[in-house]
Amino acid sequence: MHTYESLKVGDTFSFTRTISQADVQAFADVSGDDNPLHIDPAFAATTTFGKPIVHGVFLLGIVSKVLGRDFPGAGSVAVALSAKFLRPVVVDSEITVEVKIAEKVENRKHIRAKLYVYSGGKMCVGGEATLIPPSTAG
Repeated sequence: MHTYESLKVGDTFSFTRTISQADVQAFADVSGDDNPLHIDPAFAATTTFGKPIVHGVFLLGIVSKVLGRDFPGAGSVAVALSAKFLRPVVVDSEITVEVKIAEKVENRKHIRAKLYVYSGGKMCVGGEATLIPPSTAG
């Protein structure tokens, strides 16, 4: 776990995983977003994408996991998040989430981080988050 005090501008972290059709179906079941573009290969084949694509908000959920469990880590709280969806992520693709510390806001003990999601070597999501990371100061 990283703390406000230990984080430095330029610190980075990355996390890679594959998003399966079962993952997408589970997200659809939990969220209620059963758009056939995500879960029906026959329907998706008739769209501009040609294959089922991962829900954008599911990708942000994985970003949330990285921020809250990996980097900065347990105890971090996101106070703002913005993202642009630049290209789709096809189901059964490997993604890499990258987080880079862009700024430390000393008076509030917040950090600003740049967020990226890559698939197939291309950026699919770009954004930023403002976080309250854990602190060693009481």
